[in-house]
Amino acid sequence: MNPYIAIAGLAGLGAVFVLVMVALNLLFSPTRKNRAKHETYECGIDPTPQAQGGGRFPVKYYVIAMLYIIFDIEIVFLYPWAVSFNQLGLFAVVEMLLFMLTIFIAYIYVYRRGGLDWD
Repeated sequence: MNPYIAIAGLAGLGAVFVLVMVALNLLFSPTRKNRAKHETYECGIDPTPQAQGGGRFPVKYYVIAMLYIIFDIEIVFLYPWAVSFNQLGLFAVVEMLLFMLTIFIAYIYVYRRGGLDWD
């Protein structure tokens, strides 16, 4: 028996389940439209516009988000290297050190420019 038949069967069963649930939702869900359903919901409080420029966020928040994504990517590349560390030679160790040094230099640059300050 092919070992991939079970995986294909499970994927097919999942696809059928999703399609059935979407069809049942379309058939039995209430379709009454009213104004309250289409308004923005903010924790039970009526949404109010921001006083400064219609709710714009400072660029600092986006810089922090991008740094977080870069840190996540660094960790994702670090896991396979750590798992196969015993089989890798000196070349892989040097390559990982260069990779981490590059990321560290970028963090130092952002820190000196004030990108990590919240004030």
